Amino acid sequence: MTALPNSSAAPRKRMPRAQRERQMIDVAVALFAERGYVAASMDEIAERVGVSKPMLYEYFHSKEGLLIAAIRRARADLLAATENAASSARSAEEALWQGLLAYFQFIDQRHAEWSLLRHELSLVGASAADEVEAIRRQQTEFNASLIRVYLPGVPDLEVEAVAEFLVGACERMAIWAERWDEVTPERATALTMEILWNGLGNRQGGHS
Repeated sequence: MTALPNSSAAPRKRMPRAQRERQMIDVAVALFAERGYVAASMDEIAERVGVSKPMLYEYFHSKEGLLIAAIRRARADLLAATENAASSARSAEEALWQGLLAYFQFIDQRHAEWSLLRHELSLVGASAADEVEAIRRQQTEFNASLIRVYLPGVPDLEVEAVAEFLVGACERMAIWAERWDEVTPERATALTMEILWNGLGNRQGGHS
C-alpha cells in the first residue's frame, strides 16, 4: 500500500525578500541593544531569525553591513514620520511643533535603535558613523525646507544656522529626556518650542 503524503512535511512558503530583510534587521537591532554590538554574533542573529548564517551574509555581507542597513531604515522612517507630521501644518509654529513631536515620538517608540546609536557607534567603523551623520544632514535639510516655506523672509545663512542648531538641540534634548521618566515626547516638544520658537518667531516678527 502506498502511504499518503504527510501534509506536515510540505515545504513552507518562501518569505518575500523584503519581509525577510525587515525580520533580520528587527532581530539584529533587538540583539545589538540587548548584548551590545560587539558582543552580538551573526550566529545568534541567524538562529533567532531562523535562517542560516550564510543567508544572513548573503543579505548584508557583514555584521557592520547589517548595522548600516538598520541605520538606513531608521533614517528613511524618521524622515517619513517628520514629513508626514508637518505636511498638514498651517503655520510655521505648527509645522515646527508637529515635526518636533514626531521626532521625539520616533525616538521613544524606536528606543532600541536609538540606544544602539547612542552607545555603540564609537565601537564600529567609519561607515556606520557616516550613516548616522547622514541622518543629521537629512533632518537639517528637512528643517531648513520648513523654515524656507513658512518663514520666507529669513536669509539663507540664518536658515541653515537655525536648521543645524535645531538638529543638535533635539539630539541633546532626547539624550537628556532619557534620564527623566516624566519627560514624555509631548513635554520634550513643549520645552524645545519654548526655547527655540521665541527666537525664530521674533526674527520674523510673527510671534508674540
